[in-house]
Amino acid sequence: MKALLICEYRQGKLLESTYELLAFADVLAAERVMLLVGTEAAAPKFDGKVYLADSGVYGEFNPDLHKRLFLDVVQKEHPDYIVFIHSPYGWDLAPRVAAALKAAQVSEIIGVKEGKFEVPSCNAKLRRLVSPRSAQVVLTIQAGAFSPQGKPAGTPQIEQVSIEAGSSRVEFIGYEAAEKKEVDLAKAEVIVSAGRGVGKKENVEVIAALARALGGELGATRPVVDAGWVEHTRQVGSSGQTVSPKLYVACGISGAIQHIAGMKKSGFIVAINKDKDAPIGEVADVLVVADVMQFIPALLARLKK
Repeated sequence: MKALLICEYRQGKLLESTYELLAFADVLAAERVMLLVGTEAAAPKFDGKVYLADSGVYGEFNPDLHKRLFLDVVQKEHPDYIVFIHSPYGWDLAPRVAAALKAAQVSEIIGVKEGKFEVPSCNAKLRRLVSPRSAQVVLTIQAGAFSPQGKPAGTPQIEQVSIEAGSSRVEFIGYEAAEKKEVDLAKAEVIVSAGRGVGKKENVEVIAALARALGGELGATRPVVDAGWVEHTRQVGSSGQTVSPKLYVACGISGAIQHIAGMKKSGFIVAINKDKDAPIGEVADVLVVADVMQFIPALLARLKK
């Protein structure tokens, strides 16, 4: 079994999410080959073959040309899986490659169970197992779902790959900064976030009070935002803001992959949840097993003293 892993390169740098592809291939117990449209200086630290296409020739983003580069390497390696990160780059390229190969595509994989791919459904409220039928399969994996073990290390075996560039229907103009948010959680040193476990909208004020007491900002999960309890500008996760505060306090948050992807780089994580087996416990430095609406008022009273 072989996996062709598509690296991500942006503004002259290899994205760290690239190493999550290697972790995913390890879960599959697959032979690993990587492909980078970038520069040799940015090649991943990896003891294996890396196909390299010059981004100076093919651009950092050009779906027409990049698809042709990927298909050229597929012809050389005959991988069972072609794997992208579930990102804007992956969203664009994965279906193009799948259509060209007449291959099945499975998107936003968060786990592998019994040889099947686990993906979210119903707005991430449920999960389902998918088993593709085609010989080759194009996959995208959710950022944060497969964490590398240790720091990246290794020396890649670089093999140059090139195609006739020709003309393209797409012109890449550049990157545009996201609209400035009313609340920039990325700059906060302390974030206290509310999850569905807080129970109701009125209880969010208790979480906000803890954030103020700690000199931090209020954050929230997507279900809390979707319910209208907290404004979208405070959403943490893959569809909200990615944060790395010194202290992150997760209140009544079960720990969906999409949320963890947005906060797992926090310096110190405290989780408060009455379920001792909640997934958030896997990333928390401290897990408080308690009813969040009983524990936080008691904590606030103690802080005031």
